[in-house]
Amino acid sequence: MSITYTTVTSEEELQQILTLQQNNLPISISKSEKEIEGFLTVQHDLEILKKMNTLQPHVIAKDGNKVVGYALCMLKDFKEDIEILKPMFTQIEAHLDAHISYFVMGQICIDKAYRKQGIFRGLYQTIKKESQQNYSLLITEVASNNLRSLQAHYAIGFKTLITHKSDGVEWHLIHWNWE
Repeated sequence: MSITYTTVTSEEELQQILTLQQNNLPISISKSEKEIEGFLTVQHDLEILKKMNTLQPHVIAKDGNKVVGYALCMLKDFKEDIEILKPMFTQIEAHLDAHISYFVMGQICIDKAYRKQGIFRGLYQTIKKESQQNYSLLITEVASNNLRSLQAHYAIGFKTLITHKSDGVEWHLIHWNWE
């Protein structure tokens, strides 16, 4: 197995992201798997993934032609496009100096058969390498009950900016400072 990291260049890769996403939503996994492995919150569609990718390309991990992991990159231009993410952008604007350049890691996911092989870290290192000259921070949000995801993010350098509640869910708004 030889994993390569790159940015999305085709609709086929976006379709593979959507399939991987669907397989890791809470409706597709058991309660115990959700607690142990983590879970995804947002379900995207092809149109929004294409638009996001045009402005800030998504980063993917591939095994041959198969997408085995992805990190969706989202600029603040999309703050009104995904309903569940609107509170996150409101919190960012309230707690971050308007002059700080950032983008949002909209979601990260690794295929179950490829977990615990360093792909999570590889995706983030690729994002940093590709983007640190243009942005000071990478921001994302993780549900407090998604312990696996929180721990993984903290392990590579993310720190909590704030915690907040939205629709009865407690969230950690976390950032990775590249300066």
